[in-house]
Amino acid sequence: MHNEFTAVFERDGDWYVAYCPEIPGANGQGRTKEDARRNLAEAIALILEDRREDGLRGVPPDAERETVTVT
Repeated sequence: MHNEFTAVFERDGDWYVAYCPEIPGANGQGRTKEDARRNLAEAIALILEDRREDGLRGVPPDAERETVTVT
């Protein structure tokens, strides 16, 4: 699955701090911009995985489930 999100970078002294406005709570940081981008991507993946698991907990076992791809 291919997803694209906005990464906003700010400098804080020797550090880069990154966040994603579309995914509240998704933040990353690093000594380089690439480190901050990588940490942000990991945070986004973890948050989305957690939200998916949380959302599926209430689905009845006999309900039909399919995957929808958004391009």
